[in-house]
Amino acid sequence: MIQLTVNGRSREVDVEPEMPLLWVLRDELDVKGPKFGCGIAQCGACTVHVNGEPVRSCSFPVSAAAGKRVLTLEGLAPGGRLHPVQQAWIEHQVPQCGYCQGGQILAAVALLRKKPDPTDKDIDEAMTNICRCGTYARIRTAIHAAAKSGKARA
Repeated sequence: MIQLTVNGRSREVDVEPEMPLLWVLRDELDVKGPKFGCGIAQCGACTVHVNGEPVRSCSFPVSAAAGKRVLTLEGLAPGGRLHPVQQAWIEHQVPQCGYCQGGQILAAVALLRKKPDPTDKDIDEAMTNICRCGTYARIRTAIHAAAKSGKARA
């Protein structure tokens, strides 16, 4: 049994240690925020936080998350109160198809935790997730708006 904390809740799973965290979340724990995009840690649709750091869960073995805190999009708004990044995403109408947006939001949250007032260059370097719809300009605008709110470091 592998123990981990997902969105503040202690969970145990009986899976192979090398199973990707993405499949444990989606198939074993019914957490559907992280998406499968490429399977090779390139696109970022599967981005989650493990102990506060963004990871691409499609290539991250569940054994590496054992005993750690995993945060997905579902855990970002406890009690239904949106995280400032989520609010900025809505206000600036970032999503088009929406498929990659959970990973984009979690990458943005991690960026703002490290750099509360990022430059465009900081955003370019940190936001390596791929958006097939090309909403990068709106993503940048939303990140700057969330940073200006002063509450996005949660």
